[in-house]
Amino acid sequence: MATNCTSIIRSLAWCQGTPELPGIKRRIYYIGKDQIVKWPTLNHDTRGRLVTAAYAGNFVLAADATWKYIDILPDKSQLTSEAQGEYPSMTQLNKLTAVHPGVGIEASALAAYVNNNDCVFLVETVRGKYRVVGSEAWQVKSTVAQDLGQGATGTTSTTLSVEATDECPAPFYFGKIETEDGIIQPEQAQPANSGVAIEFDGSTYTHDNMDDLFSAVAEDTDMTAAEVEAQYEAILEQYAGDAALAAADFIERVAEWRQAAHSANP
Repeated sequence: MATNCTSIIRSLAWCQGTPELPGIKRRIYYIGKDQIVKWPTLNHDTRGRLVTAAYAGNFVLAADATWKYIDILPDKSQLTSEAQGEYPSMTQLNKLTAVHPGVGIEASALAAYVNNNDCVFLVETVRGKYRVVGSEAWQVKSTVAQDLGQGATGTTSTTLSVEATDECPAPFYFGKIETEDGIIQPEQAQPANSGVAIEFDGSTYTHDNMDDLFSAVAEDTDMTAAEVEAQYEAILEQYAGDAALAAADFIERVAEWRQAAHSANP
């Protein structure tokens, strides 16, 4: 008997001429996992498959804990990701190389801490998107190398090398970042309902007439329009505001609701 596996494959478009700016910014953030009370979530479908590469929710930190920063040299630092393991248990190995120019007391103390602790890192891309290096499931390996330079023209550096296993390349994070200088609130993944177009029973609904969609779905199920809207908002939150992914999941849910309603009232 064939297994019915709903596809989660999505098209991946790229418009010619769209610039893809490389590099990361000069300040990264880190914190020990023991200071994280609650993690945001990476959402999966009912079969456990990852459906988005963006965390939903916020990192909740212990009382008085904050993300600490490390200023780095962007031209000498980078974030990469590569596949590891064997099918069907492959994961991603995210690698961060961050070069700090100093070799003083503070940099040396950082090495002593990071070398022997399980830490998580936030890296900001040139476009202002934050990526997470480190997961709740696997231990993060962080090592520090220091170079005091050679001769009058040498260069000093403290180089942080991080290897972190995850389900996908360094997940995006759109939640708040509590630092010692205040809270950073990155921009959202995508404004709620922005650009979404949902096909239902031959009609197309956008953010301008979503109420009509909720009413149409309610008429064909055992739910009220308010309940349908609440379900859609919950799905949108699960996908960190990604309206396209939320719309696809919503339509699948609607099909299940319709089938259940018709079975109960043939």
